Amino acid sequence: AAVPGAAGTWKDLTGNVNLLAANLTNQVRAIAEVATAVTQGDLTRSIQVDARGEVAELKDNINTMIGNLRLTTDRKNEQDWLKTNLARFTSMLQGQRDLNIVGRTLLSELVPLVGGHQGLIYRMVEEEPQVPHLTLLASYGNLKEGGYPEQMPLGEGFLGQCAVDMRRILVDHVPADTVPVGSALLQVLPRSLVFLPVVFEGQIKAVIGLASLIGFTPSHLAFLEQLTTSIGIVF
Repeated sequence: AAVPGAAGTWKDLTGNVNLLAANLTNQVRAIAEVATAVTQGDLTRSIQVDARGEVAELKDNINTMIGNLRLTTDRKNEQDWLKTNLARFTSMLQGQRDLNIVGRTLLSELVPLVGGHQGLIYRMVEEEPQVPHLTLLASYGNLKEGGYPEQMPLGEGFLGQCAVDMRRILVDHVPADTVPVGSALLQVLPRSLVFLPVVFEGQIKAVIGLASLIGFTPSHLAFLEQLTTSIGIVF
């Protein structure tokens, strides 16, 4: 609004009209920018402009819609990732007869996939006259000195207890005497440990242990649970 020579109340009114128009333009423009980004697949945006009344309600509804859409998309992507990798591992291990190859192949692909930095597979040994125990089948990033032992009695440590209980053990508060992750240049304690039983027809066949410096996400843990169930028949 441009009123030449306006003064007093008319000048104030002209300023208020222009302020109203500017606010409305900024609000609509912000909403339009975010809506356009969403139609192009960008679900990281949200409307941040100050608003009141009906425009504020519209802004909140659109932000809620974006949040719900982002959550749904993330869940779909997680399910796609899980199914794709389960199929890949099943195909990769199908027909294998050498357990040593199975162990090495599994860990070399599995550890980096789930954000791990160290991995172990112990297989169950029950041949008489030996006492049933776990023996190291394959390792990834295990230290030669001070690393995990070649054999583990049932019920001893997290590995042995996992074999006895036949259920997952997740450790997020790592004890100080845990085997470190690293090499000759750097050795640090992992942030998270997970131990998973490999069971077939109600019998323990192996135990998989993984260590991570950054921790395991719920998606990683769900994947590991399903993977150990599907590879039980291999062992």
